Amino acid sequence: MARTAITTQVAIMGAGPAGLMLSHLLAQQGIESVVVEIRSRKDIQETVRAGILEHGTVNLLVDSGVSDRVLREGDRHDGIELRFNGESHRINFKELVGESVWLYPQTDVFMDLAAKREADGGDVRYSVTDTTVHDLEGKPKVWFTDAEGQEFEIQADFLVGADGSRSHCRFQIPEANRKWYFHEYPFAWFGILAEAPRSADELIYANSENGFALISQRTETVQRMYFQCDPKENVADWDDERIWTEFRKRVNGNGFELKEGPVLEKMVLPFRSFVHTPMRHGNLFLAGDAAHTVPPTGAKGLNLAIHDVKVLFEGLDSFYSSGSTALLDSYSDRALDRVWKAQHFSYWMTSMLHTVPGADDFDRARQLGELHSVVTSEHAKAYLAESYTGWPTSR
Repeated sequence: MARTAITTQVAIMGAGPAGLMLSHLLAQQGIESVVVEIRSRKDIQETVRAGILEHGTVNLLVDSGVSDRVLREGDRHDGIELRFNGESHRINFKELVGESVWLYPQTDVFMDLAAKREADGGDVRYSVTDTTVHDLEGKPKVWFTDAEGQEFEIQADFLVGADGSRSHCRFQIPEANRKWYFHEYPFAWFGILAEAPRSADELIYANSENGFALISQRTETVQRMYFQCDPKENVADWDDERIWTEFRKRVNGNGFELKEGPVLEKMVLPFRSFVHTPMRHGNLFLAGDAAHTVPPTGAKGLNLAIHDVKVLFEGLDSFYSSGSTALLDSYSDRALDRVWKAQHFSYWMTSMLHTVPGADDFDRARQLGELHSVVTSEHAKAYLAESYTGWPTSR
């Protein structure tokens, strides 16, 4: 049976926040796109993921007309707490750099974008199968089978691989034309969702001799929290009492006590850093987790993906409005400039706060000296605040 041809300007693989945001921005400028996604809309919507949004990400959601729900339902955080030696030290973002972040789950970002693309008549096709890509150095093509079993071929000027950390597009780039950078961390996060009141108004990053813990929030009655663990840890070995005992050892003290409750979910999240360079091959552009992943300590993953598509949109818009390829040609370098900043910041936060297996007394004392240096220096605090809330878009 012959494939039904679809002609468009930009084909996008992946209907997560990166793919949908790019499709939305293109549509506002009259640039056509088709988005294909192997997961169902329901599956993506029910994949619960945390989210700290930089001010630039929030501004793009609101200013581009996606939704202002993040301002109405998200929680603005003007700082974080670094907790060590049983004492808390607040990093005041507003005072240091004049910016804030928003606690707003990635799931909600997806729902806002999916609803906006649907309302605007965007061509987004979920639950596709048999996806393959062709002719990346010429006019890219995407073959796929839709949810009803009909076979299609998208013919486009450009292809964007925003198809996540298991990217199909990434592997279509010849090995001779790419370089991969990996860093595996010797620990993971044991994450829980608990039915409990908030323990704090802002995130607490706790360093202790028993290992790292992160106290976050979700709603007034449900909270998300993490502690450092072995990557091979089995969640079935942890009942509620054992979990809360571990959190108490790492966070409680000097008058501070976590508010506890029934554990609703538990998971182990491995840590790794990955970068694919360059982020372009022919007329294929990679964006988001398809090109890079970071450990969650610095809250950079989703924000990097949104920055990628903002930079890529500027290049595509310039090409279709003026015929210039200058911004498309510089896309990879501009995106990677921020990616490597984020990799460094995420590595720094991770190494400063976590206990490396086999660490000795010197390692522990040096780490505490680093934390003390940060919280007693206005310049060090300002660096942390600027990096956490987000750097300006590179030009």
